[in-house]
Amino acid sequence: MNVTGTPPSPARPVPRWTHTDDYYVDGAWVRSTAAGRLPQTDPATGREWGTVPDCSAEDVEAALAAADRAFRTGPWARTTPSERAALLCRIADEVEARAAGTAVTNTLENGSPIGETRGAAANAAGILRHVAGLASWLEDEDVRPFPAGGAESVVRKDPVGPCVLIAPWNFPINLMVVKLAPALLAGCTVVMKPAPGTSLSIRFVVEACAAAGVPAGVVNLVTGGGEVGDRLVRHPLTAKVAFTGSTPVGRRIAAACGELLRPVTLELGGKSSAIVLEDADLERMAPALIRTCLRNTGQTCYISTRILAPSSRYNEVVDMVTRVVASAPQGDPFDEDTVFGPMASQAQYDVVRDHLDSAHAEGARATTGGHPADTDQGWFIEPTVFADVTPDMRVAREEVFGPVVSILRYDDLDEAVALANDTPFGLGGVVFSADPAAAQAVAERMDTGSVGVNFFASNHNAPFGGRHDSGLGVEYGIEGLAQYVTFKSIHRRLG
Repeated sequence: MNVTGTPPSPARPVPRWTHTDDYYVDGAWVRSTAAGRLPQTDPATGREWGTVPDCSAEDVEAALAAADRAFRTGPWARTTPSERAALLCRIADEVEARAAGTAVTNTLENGSPIGETRGAAANAAGILRHVAGLASWLEDEDVRPFPAGGAESVVRKDPVGPCVLIAPWNFPINLMVVKLAPALLAGCTVVMKPAPGTSLSIRFVVEACAAAGVPAGVVNLVTGGGEVGDRLVRHPLTAKVAFTGSTPVGRRIAAACGELLRPVTLELGGKSSAIVLEDADLERMAPALIRTCLRNTGQTCYISTRILAPSSRYNEVVDMVTRVVASAPQGDPFDEDTVFGPMASQAQYDVVRDHLDSAHAEGARATTGGHPADTDQGWFIEPTVFADVTPDMRVAREEVFGPVVSILRYDDLDEAVALANDTPFGLGGVVFSADPAAAQAVAERMDTGSVGVNFFASNHNAPFGGRHDSGLGVEYGIEGLAQYVTFKSIHRRLG
C-alpha cells in the first residue's frame, strides 16, 4: 500500500456482534421476518465481516406499533421531564461503559480512524447529559397575558409523538444520539434506523437504553435500506421525522413529509468555506486545518473544503495546506497514528474518484495526492489538495465527501464573502484572522448556519442547522429540543 501509515493488518479486531438476524422492538430483540440481509464491510480491506436484516414491512409495522402503544398508553406517557432527564443520565453512563466496543465496531463499519471513533461514546454521553439539563424548559410554567388584559394563556409543550430517527454512516452514533436525546426528554417514543452499512454499532446505544431502564416500546431499532426508510417516513403512525444525510434523499423525505403535513428536521450536505484573511497567522491555522477542513477523511458534512485565500498570500496558503495534508499519515484506521482512513464504501470511493477526474480535466492542479491510493485492498483515496481552482469548477461547487480540499483565490474581502456565499449550501464555515473582531464581522456576512472564528466545532448549547440545500430545522440547544414538542395554548379569564 503506497500510503504513509501502517497498511491494514489481516488480523482485524473481533466485534461483539457480526451476523445478526434480529431487530429491537417493544423491549426485546426479535428475529426479523425479512429474507434479505445487508452486508457490513470493512472499508480498509473490502472484506465483509457481518450482516444485518433488511427489515420487512411487517418488522416496520411492529416497531411503529410498539412506539405508538408506548407513547399513548404505556408508563412513558406518565413520566415527567425530570424523570426522563434522570433516565438520560443513566443512558449516558451505560453508553460510556460500552465505549471500547462501540469504537471497534464503528471503525470496522465505516473506516473512521480509531482516534475518531474512540471519542464517539464520550461525545454521545455528553449530548445526553446536556439535553437532560434542559428539562426545566419543559417544566417551567409559561403564562402569557392577553395584550388587552382580563385573560391569560398557559402555553404547554407536549411531545409530538412517535418519531422516526434516521442517521447516516459517517458519525453513526453521535448523529443518532443528537436526535434520540431530545426526543426522549420531550416525552416522544422513537424508531431508529441507521445507515445500511453502519447498523451494528448502534446496537450499543440500544443496549445502553435497555440497561438504563427505558420502558418497552419507547426505543425501537430497525435496519435496512431506502425502502425501509420510505416505509418509516410515510407510515401513518409516524408523527415526526429527523434525518441526517444527503441533500437528494433529504428532498424526497421533505416532499413526503410535506404531502403528509408531518414535521421534519433535515441536516443535509454542505460545501463550506474557510476564508483566510490577509492578517491570518498560517502557523496557528495549521493545527486546526485537518479537523476544520478534512475531518474524518473528509467525510463530514460541515467541514470547509473550500479554502479562500487572498491573492497576495495565495502561494503561502497553498504551501502550508499542502505541507499539513501531505504529512498526515494515511493507513490502517486501527493504527493510533492514522489521520486519513479509507472511504466508507466502494460507492463513496467511486464518487470521490470521479471528482478527482473532473478536477484534473477542468484544470485544477494537485499539489499533493490527486489519485486513488496505490493499494490492492480497501477503498483509499490519497489526501488531496487542489490549487488553481476556479469557482465554476465542479470540485469547487459540489460536495465531494472525501479527503479533497480546494484552494481558491480572492482579491478583496467583498469578493471573498461573495465566493463563500456562491453555493446552494449553507451549513458551516470558518474565518481565520489575527483579529477576532474582524473575523466575526466577516462571519456575520456569511450565509450559513454556523461559522467558526479560527476553529470550528459544534456546541451542545447552540443550534446547529443548515440553510438552503443544507437542510431544515436545527439540532442542539433549546432550539433542537423544541423540534420534538408541539405547542398548545390554554386561554383562561382572570377574576
